[in-house]
Amino acid sequence: MYLKKVLWATAILGLLVAGFIAYKIYDAIFSPNTQFNNSEAFVYLPTNASFSDVKTSLEPLLKDISTFESVADRKGYSTNLKAGKYAIKKGMNNNEIINTLRSNNIPVQVTFNNQESLPELAGRISGQIEADSISLVQAFNDPQFLSETKFDEDSKLGMYLPNTYEFFWNTQAEGFRDRMLKEYQRFWNDERLQKAKNLGMTPNEVISLAAIVQKETVKVDERPRVAGVYLNRLRDGWPLEADPTVIYAIKKETGNYDTIIKRVLYRDLEMDSPYNTYKNRGVPPGPIAMPDISSIDAVLNPEKHDYFFFVADVSNFGYHMFAKSLVQHNRNKVQYTRWLNEQKVLR
Repeated sequence: MYLKKVLWATAILGLLVAGFIAYKIYDAIFSPNTQFNNSEAFVYLPTNASFSDVKTSLEPLLKDISTFESVADRKGYSTNLKAGKYAIKKGMNNNEIINTLRSNNIPVQVTFNNQESLPELAGRISGQIEADSISLVQAFNDPQFLSETKFDEDSKLGMYLPNTYEFFWNTQAEGFRDRMLKEYQRFWNDERLQKAKNLGMTPNEVISLAAIVQKETVKVDERPRVAGVYLNRLRDGWPLEADPTVIYAIKKETGNYDTIIKRVLYRDLEMDSPYNTYKNRGVPPGPIAMPDISSIDAVLNPEKHDYFFFVADVSNFGYHMFAKSLVQHNRNKVQYTRWLNEQKVLR
């Protein structure tokens, strides 16, 4: 009788211990384990991160990092990490957190606009994905890549079309560059290529002219008219005589792309540079900035007119006054020159 009681007591104790262990396991796996107040928190895990790095990133967000570590070991996550950006939602349990870190890498929106150089682009992109600016510049300038894609020192900037793109945060430099090549190739579809051909221009020439159009006017609705002016000049064999190209030539020579030049002087027009469109006919050998799609399409779909000149309209800032003759242009120019002098804009 006594033995039976001992056995029963042992069995009951065993069940209690097993139940307690099962509860602790269940609690570790399925009980909420977050301690932040927002609806979600983001974790960025870099390439080649260790499990220690993961714990360091998660520790401020979790109530109990030790239970997370235990469940991660049981599920084999601690030895099978994946880089990326992950959203940890408030109230998640360890099982949900680990499943998220395994398979829910969130894309990020990468945006860039009218950078004037590839180092500027690299700086802009490195703040949005894992790749750093040094590796990006190296990828952009890789001689083998440039040779295979037929871009050169002057034209390579034009491969990067300003827009918003979706990437995984852990994208590396070569991955970003190669994706931009695909976007460039997708942009230059048969229709756009035919329009360029009808203008007697290559895609690089279109982009080079579009960059000038973009620098001349911030008004998207005015860009087809400005493009029409420059195309009229090209058609009749005139030099483009575009001030933004002279400004770019000055920046390129000094290497200081942050220089602010509001007024081009007569002496600047004598600068010896392939980007000086006062001294060289045709479009520059490459873009002076990254034109956005609206500027490129403005060149491909220009306004048909007989204008050959334009100057800023100080009565309607942002827009321009257009002229068919030099006499008319010089009359229009008086108001702009007077305004510059009144504002004491010397350079």
